[in-house]
Amino acid sequence: MLNVNPDQPLRLAVVVDTEEEFDWSAPFDRQAVSVENIRHQTLAQRVFDRYGIVPAYVIDHPVATSDMAVSVLRAMAEAGRCEIGAHLHPWVNPPHAEDVADPRNSFPGNLPAELEGQKLAVLTETIARRFGLRPDLYKAGRHGIGPNTWGHLARLGYHMDVSTVPYTDFSPKGGPDFSAFRDEPFLTPQRIQAWPVTVGFTGKMRRWGDTLYPRLARAEGLRLPGLAARLGLLERVRLSPEGHRLEELKRLVRARLAAGQRLFMLTYHSSSLLPGGSPYARDVAERDALVRRIEAFSTFFMEECGGRGMAVSELRGMLAVTEPPSPPRRAV
Repeated sequence: MLNVNPDQPLRLAVVVDTEEEFDWSAPFDRQAVSVENIRHQTLAQRVFDRYGIVPAYVIDHPVATSDMAVSVLRAMAEAGRCEIGAHLHPWVNPPHAEDVADPRNSFPGNLPAELEGQKLAVLTETIARRFGLRPDLYKAGRHGIGPNTWGHLARLGYHMDVSTVPYTDFSPKGGPDFSAFRDEPFLTPQRIQAWPVTVGFTGKMRRWGDTLYPRLARAEGLRLPGLAARLGLLERVRLSPEGHRLEELKRLVRARLAAGQRLFMLTYHSSSLLPGGSPYARDVAERDALVRRIEAFSTFFMEECGGRGMAVSELRGMLAVTEPPSPPRRAV
């Protein structure tokens, strides 16, 4: 694990999955590469500028190859208002050698080692060429890291990965199982600093969430996690304006602060700032509500909690290295 200094100021980092908009309910499509949503990123960026948050836009291949998207994001990066990382959606990232009809292949870590490495290399070099910098931060599309991912990242010069989602099992969909991962950063055997998405438990039984929640989730057909949440007993919350109400985000932060957590990571998809671009913003009203949620949460974190904004790159100098955890389990 990596130990956070207990005297560390309360900080908030933001990572934006910066990608094309597509129909999340449809099969994966190599032709769905529109990135119109990038024009709308200033809606949230204005909030970040106000509070001194320097978000990391982790961008995928359609974004990196769009002149419009590069122009918008590069101007913000050169002004010091954001950072640029990499985000691999394999179905729209060459070389196109896998069967895109197989949904398991949408998790890049499931690809053959050589193909995953080739796609990562193409993405990395494209970002370097288009932005004039080599990305240092990676987030796998669909959080789909695999047994070869961290080795590829090390060879390509990356130092940070933000793909892991604690207490969460993606194996029913073919992805990795992070159920045993806690909301703590760690160092991989390849010396990659892995910072997890902020996930935690709220409710009367939150102290036992890491052991109790997986048991509830495994009870197929009973929908016990939803029942436990409605009863105020136990709820797993991810720090994201997507799919969560403001009060849920506040409860999560208060619970994690009580447990001693000092560093938080807010995440969302860039496509959620385009009306109709994601399931979280099906129209203008939902998009505007999401932006207001980002703003209200930032105000709560900075003014009520006394936090500060930060750039993701600052995390590299904040930690003391101890033992790495076991790698995530994968679906079979």
